[in-house]
Amino acid sequence: MPQTHEQFVRRYGGIYENSAWVAEETYATAADVSDAGHLARVFASCVDEAAHDRKLTLIRAHPDLAGKAAIAGDLTEESTDEQSSAGINQCTPEEYAQFQLLNAQYREKFGFPFVMAVRNSNRGDILRAFAQRLENDDETEFATAIDEIHKIARLRLEAIN
Repeated sequence: MPQTHEQFVRRYGGIYENSAWVAEETYATAADVSDAGHLARVFASCVDEAAHDRKLTLIRAHPDLAGKAAIAGDLTEESTDEQSSAGINQCTPEEYAQFQLLNAQYREKFGFPFVMAVRNSNRGDILRAFAQRLENDDETEFATAIDEIHKIARLRLEAIN
């Protein structure tokens, strides 16, 4: 049964963090697609074709890992599940302090939050990736953040399809 625009956006609007525009703009070409892999490619193409400023806004829609939003319980349900799956909600005080320091350094250097598809990772993996990616130049890190966002989207699609 075909989905209405509203049903499609309701179902897929959260695939890209706080960025329902991806589902809205792909409805015409993806409304009848049920395969998660195919949907992921359609959604990724929409993002990849977006203007730089729109991509930057998409990156900035992501929360800091172990950040204030997580502590306050203000994450989306998807982000909460993803961070919990990696054990971020169980940080030691030292790990928490390290996340806060790296979040601040990363935001200062790049102007957006560190984004990583953390499902199937652990705190150590994430902290190592954080430190490594701080060495990237702006262009490389922007592209890496978008690639990680696409990975998050694929995992979210697989979870609901």
